Amino acid sequence: MSVKSTLSKYYAKLAVWQINKWASKPLETQQKVFEDLINQAKDTEFGEDHDFKSIKSHKDFVKRVPIRDYEALKSYIEKSVAGQENILWPGKPKYFAKTSGTTSGAKYIPLTKESLPEHLKATKDAILNYIEETGEKAFVDGKMMFLQGSPKLEEENGIPHGRLSGIVAHYVPNYLQKNRLPSMETNMIEDWETKVDKIIEETIDEDMTLISGIPSWVQMYFERLVQKTGKPVGEIFPNFKLFIYGGVNYEPYRSKFENLIGRKIDSIELYPASEGFLAFQDRQNAEDMLLLLDSGIFYEFIPVNTYGTENEKRLTVGEVEIGVNYVIILSTSAGLWGYNLGDTIQFTSLDPYRIVVTGRLSHFISAFGEHVIGKEVDRAMQKAQESLDFRLNEYTVAPQVNPSEGELPYHEWLIEFDKEPENMNELARILDESMQKQNSYYYDLIAGRILQPLKITVLPEKSFVNYMRKRGKLGGQNKVPRLANDRTIADELTK
Repeated sequence: MSVKSTLSKYYAKLAVWQINKWASKPLETQQKVFEDLINQAKDTEFGEDHDFKSIKSHKDFVKRVPIRDYEALKSYIEKSVAGQENILWPGKPKYFAKTSGTTSGAKYIPLTKESLPEHLKATKDAILNYIEETGEKAFVDGKMMFLQGSPKLEEENGIPHGRLSGIVAHYVPNYLQKNRLPSMETNMIEDWETKVDKIIEETIDEDMTLISGIPSWVQMYFERLVQKTGKPVGEIFPNFKLFIYGGVNYEPYRSKFENLIGRKIDSIELYPASEGFLAFQDRQNAEDMLLLLDSGIFYEFIPVNTYGTENEKRLTVGEVEIGVNYVIILSTSAGLWGYNLGDTIQFTSLDPYRIVVTGRLSHFISAFGEHVIGKEVDRAMQKAQESLDFRLNEYTVAPQVNPSEGELPYHEWLIEFDKEPENMNELARILDESMQKQNSYYYDLIAGRILQPLKITVLPEKSFVNYMRKRGKLGGQNKVPRLANDRTIADELTK
């Protein structure tokens, strides 16, 4: 047993003790975060504009700080990008995480000296929690790979900016530097396919024990490894023990992963965003994630069915219920206030507070009032995979509101298979039955003959890769939306 693995056991116990300490006092923890945030930002431009000095309670905060998305907060962020101090948070941001926006072009999300360490700590705590739960620790002596964006940073007005994963890459602890792959030089490669080929060169003869990244892009790496060697990934890397992922639901990919690896392995889901690190999976026998209440983020939750209406109510953690779909709102030590992340979540537990991500406010189907969300289509696909023998590469769902003459409208599931099921009609039946059980609105539309049952369109191999390549979104942290309320993606895929 190495010194590193021995120490990891000690640090795992310490990390879990600290997690349990704040998790056992959730309301007090969030109240302290709230008070600290308001106090630290009261003399900033935003704090003065919104009279932070008079805020004594969440009720005061709601009166003074409206819900904002990036566009509504952009005027403040632009001042920070221009190099001005004390705008949203004391001083200047340490970095800007640059992301691609839909309406505003590039988005610059501030990272401060207070917020950045929380991103790093959350990832470390997720791994240490796993060690404490499972007793597995030998993997810390092997090679660890993080498939991520380029760590190349640019500078504007004295503040570096780049992709969040690239910024974090500069903060890998010294004790992990020798274990970490790929090299910084390889990580700098912008072209994704060239980068994957180089990563294979660097990793194929190494003792890989931990691999992390967006499932769809790790899948590409695995496929190329298998193609190059003719062996399953688990044989190439016999000590590969742990897969860490975030950004999308792993379940639709699990069957394909296990086929490529040749065996089952443990996995940890993370919930990171440029705006903050929100949660991580803290139990191997459950799919939900522990909400991080002590990470410099004050949370508010708005029931989706009241969002944007006159009945909208902003709830704190002490007011939420299990099973309700909420829009998640953040106020952070990076200076984001009443910030609508655009995600929707549900609570699965209130002791401690655990969540599942149910989708995006902008990613849903409600062309006929059904309001289908990402969690529902993923669960339907998971149900089908439990019943039928098939593997998929990727899929997305869109409404077909203008079907052939004489047909009722329907939901079109566009699926790229690795291995097709023997009976496609049975797959469609299971998917549609699951959707009707999960979503009463969808059931009513089918029963009332407003919609016909869903239809499957089988896409050729590499359809999604080619789509992402055409958009300049191949690799890194980019994801294909699981569903959309129009046919922009569907029509492009079926051209």
